[in-house]
This record gives sequence, C-alpha cells and structure tokens, in this order.
Amino acid sequence: MADKPQWLIREDASVPVLVALALRQLLGIRAPEDLPTLRELPVRAPDAVDASPAIEAQWRDYWDMTVEPRAHHSGVPLELIDGFETLVALPATGADELAAAIRPHAATALRFAHAAHDRYVGAMTSHTGGDAYRAYASAIAEFEREIGRRAHSFELNVQVLPLSQRGIWWIGALSVAVTDGLRRDVVAFDAAIRPVIAELA
Repeated sequence: MADKPQWLIREDASVPVLVALALRQLLGIRAPEDLPTLRELPVRAPDAVDASPAIEAQWRDYWDMTVEPRAHHSGVPLELIDGFETLVALPATGADELAAAIRPHAATALRFAHAAHDRYVGAMTSHTGGDAYRAYASAIAEFEREIGRRAHSFELNVQVLPLSQRGIWWIGALSVAVTDGLRRDVVAFDAAIRPVIAELA
C-alpha cells in the first residue's frame, strides 16, 4: 500500500480568499490580470483611479500568502488588521500602504465573503456529500485510462468562487479557482478539471 499513489484535493470557498478578492475589486487592483471580477460586489467605474503600484505589489504578496500559505512565508512577523477579525494578516513592515487602504473596506469585504462562503456551503450540503469527491475521482479515472498509467500522487486546492465569468484559473502552483456555476455543472466541470489533473498527475 505504501507505493500506491495518493491524491489530496481540498475544495472550499475560503473566507480569507474571498476577502482578498473583494479587497482587490474594491481597491481597483488588476492583478492577476486574467482572473475575472466577483459578482454581487460593486465594480469600480472605468474612470476610477487604479491602486498605486506599491499597493498592488503588497496585495500580490498578501494574495500569495492567502492562497498558498505554506509556500509563501512572510520574512517578517504578521499582524492582524483591525476590522477583519482574524482573516487578514499582513507583514508588520512593508505593507503599510495596503493596510491603510483596506481598512475602510473591512465591513463590505467581510459581509460579501461570509455570504459567498455560506452560499457555497449551502449548495454543497444540498447535494450528497459524495458528489464533490466523485467529480474528481471520475476525472482522475478518465485521465488514467487516457494515458495508460496510474496518476502520480498530487495535491490540489480548489476555490469555488462567485466570479463574473465561467471558467477555471490557476491561482497558485497547486491551486485553482473555479466559477460556482461551472462547479455545479457536472459534465462541464469534469471536462474543465481534467487538464488541471493532467498537469499535476
């Protein structure tokens, strides 16, 4: 059994990830360029001033630490930011502009993130618990049939998010974001997740 490949897939609509994306939208940060905006959250006017390069760079670091904390460690201690419960921790030095910029948006970002997370949990519990697992297991089995070998051991984090466009995007080395509507579409999700699994397995 020891040499049998193991795969670990974690699926969530993580509140910290949702908060980070809400702040991205509220601050007018464009990175990551290919990731769409969130539904049900105001989109800034086209003529609104974009976030400064310093704020965008600090948000990118915060985003990486939020999505894949084990792979992205801060070189300095982290401090919780007032108004965000325990959901936002930024480096104690080097993130001052971002900390100041996000404080006014705390209530909006938290309200959005908790509501989106609750919707995800409600959608998952209204289906049987095995459905989530089955979607990945069938995609892995199909991959193994196609290439004629067992899948290698791999880890994958899937964030199911209320994005404004349907699709699937890499947001870290072992992490993807998928639109909630696509995740609920069994056939389309199976086709969309297969290339991701092929890349890792």
